[in-house]
Amino acid sequence: MLRITNIKTPACEIVTADGLKKAIEKALKCSGVKNIKIIRQAIDARDKSRVNHILTLDFEITGEKRFLRHKNISRPTREKYVLPSPVRTHIRPVIVGFGPAGMFCALALAEAGLKPVVIERGRCVEKRQTDIENFHKNGILDPSSNVQFGEGGAGTFSDGKLTTGINDIRCSYVLKRFVEFGAPQSITYLAKPHIGTDNLINIVKNIRERIIAKGGSVLFEHKLTYIDTKKEEITVTTANGEIKLSYTDLVLAIGHSARDTFEMLLKTNFKMEQKAFSVGVRIEHSQAAINNACYGDFAKYLPAADYKLFTHLENGRGVYTFCMCPGGVVTAAASEDGGVVTNGMSYYARDKENANSALLVGITPEDFEDTHPLAGVKLQRQLEQKAFEAGGKNYSAPAQTVGDLLNDRPSEKFGSVCPSYRPSPTPSDMRKVFPEYIYTSIKQGILAFDKKLKGFADENAVVTAVESRSSSPVRILRDKDSLESLNFKNIYPCGEGCGYAGGIMSAAVDGIKAAEKILNKEN
Repeated sequence: MLRITNIKTPACEIVTADGLKKAIEKALKCSGVKNIKIIRQAIDARDKSRVNHILTLDFEITGEKRFLRHKNISRPTREKYVLPSPVRTHIRPVIVGFGPAGMFCALALAEAGLKPVVIERGRCVEKRQTDIENFHKNGILDPSSNVQFGEGGAGTFSDGKLTTGINDIRCSYVLKRFVEFGAPQSITYLAKPHIGTDNLINIVKNIRERIIAKGGSVLFEHKLTYIDTKKEEITVTTANGEIKLSYTDLVLAIGHSARDTFEMLLKTNFKMEQKAFSVGVRIEHSQAAINNACYGDFAKYLPAADYKLFTHLENGRGVYTFCMCPGGVVTAAASEDGGVVTNGMSYYARDKENANSALLVGITPEDFEDTHPLAGVKLQRQLEQKAFEAGGKNYSAPAQTVGDLLNDRPSEKFGSVCPSYRPSPTPSDMRKVFPEYIYTSIKQGILAFDKKLKGFADENAVVTAVESRSSSPVRILRDKDSLESLNFKNIYPCGEGCGYAGGIMSAAVDGIKAAEKILNKEN
C-alpha cells in the first residue's frame, strides 16, 4: 500500500471510489490505482469561491516503489494498539461511573479476561432517555437521572463529537470500537467525526451488553457514598439501602458533575486542587446562515457547517466556542434542584433549523472567592441558581437576543431565530446571571467572532444561560506514572470529572490507560 495526501475534489461533487481513483491517477500521471481506502477527509473552505474536499488516501498500484519520490506519497504506518494481558487474573476491579472513561475502562478490563464491577448512580440509557424527555417536556427534574448522570455520561445526550486535541494511538482503537458497536464507519476518517445522540443511545447499550457477556457487572442506581481505604471497601447507596463492596483496584470515573462525590472524597482526604474551567452561554443562529457564512454557494452540496472560534480579549480573558452542534438544539442539562444548566445536542442527521454552540469565558482560580478546593463548584452553582431565578424558577432558561445583549437592554421577545431550549426560554437580561467580567467578555467575544464568521453578531441570534459544565472545576491529584491517587494506593482518579480529559475521546483514552495500569500491575 501507498499513502497519498492532499488530494482535492470539488465540494460540489460526491466523493466516490471512481472519483478518487481518477484524482489519484491524475495527481500521479498514471493508471491502475486500486483498493482505495479513505484515511482522512476534511473540507477546505478558506476560499469560498473554490471549496474542496481534502483527502488522505491509501491505495495499491503495480510498481509502487517508483512513486515514493512523489512529495505527497509515503508508506502508511501500521501501528496498532494492543490491549495488554492481565498479570493478575483473579481480581474484580470496581469502576465508579459509566461515562466514556468508566465505560472504556470496564470494556478493556472485561475483554482482557477480568470481570469488573461497574457502579453508576444514574439509570440505564433506556430509562434515562425517558427521564430526560420528561424533564424537557414537563420541567420535572430527576436529580439521579438526567443529562449529567446515567449510562453513557453527559456526552450521550450531546452530539457524540469525537474530535480531540490529543494524539494517542488509543484514539484509533476507540473509534474502531465505536464502529463495532454501531457507529457509522465514517467516524474513522472524517476530520470532525460525530456519532449523534440517536446512535449513541444504542451504542452505549451495546457496550454494556458486551461487558456483561464477558463476565462483568453493571449496577445502575448505585451511588458511591464512602470509601474505606484501609479495608479497601466502598459503601454504595441503592434504592433498597446501603451495601458494601470490596475492591482490589478502584477506578474513579465520576464525571464533572458529581459534586457530592467531590465533597465526600475531600472529607476522605484525597488530595485535590482547584482547576481552571469556563462558563458562558449557548448561542444559536440559523443553520442556513452559518452554512452560507462557512461555505458560500457551496453550502447546498455539503453537510451542516460547524465552526470553532477563539479570541484573546484586551482584558486578558480567553473566549471561545465549544461543543458546536450543527442542526441541533439547546437542551436542559441540570442535575441539581434550583439550578439551570444548558448544553447542546444534535442527532446524527444534524437537520434541525438552528446551529448552537457554547460561547465560553475562561475562568481561573484567581476568580474564585477563596482557596477551598471546591470553590469552583461554588461559582458554578451560584451562576446556575441565578439562571434559575432569571428564568422564572421553573427550569425555564433565561435567553436574550444578541441585539439586546450588545445594547445592554433586556429582551422582551425573540426575532427570526427561535430559541430551541426546553422546557422553555424566558426573555431576560444576562446581567441578572453573570458578574460584570463574564458579561462584558461574552459581548466582546461575540463582536470579535463576527469579524471571523460573518453574521455571528446577528441581532436575531439568541444566547441562553447558563453553560457551566463544559469541564470539571477540580482535579483529583494522581501520580503521573502509576495513575494512582497521590495518597491512596490502588485507587485511580480518571477521566474528565477528575480533571484529566476534556471530551468523549480523551476521557475514553484515559479510561483505557487506567485499565492498562491495573492489567500490568503485579500485586
